[in-house]
Amino acid sequence: MDVQLAMDLGREALWVMLVVSAPVMAVGMLVGVAVALVQAITQLQEQTLSFVPKIIAMALCAMVLVPWIAGQLVEYANAMLGEIPF
Repeated sequence: MDVQLAMDLGREALWVMLVVSAPVMAVGMLVGVAVALVQAITQLQEQTLSFVPKIIAMALCAMVLVPWIAGQLVEYANAMLGEIPF
């Protein structure tokens, strides 16, 4: 394996990681902003109140997206193993 192939595989791995994690992170961010807005409106400044809704929303999103995430990872693994010369 030459250096260029290793660099390409590493770059592709980072890209797949970003694509796979982006939807779950986006849901966490949106729920966090919504909870922060509700806290600002109600003047309820409990620090731990924002964690539970974010964790629940992110877990539900991850459970819904498991087939897509697994498909992306399997596709990357097949491409990666196909690129390695024997």
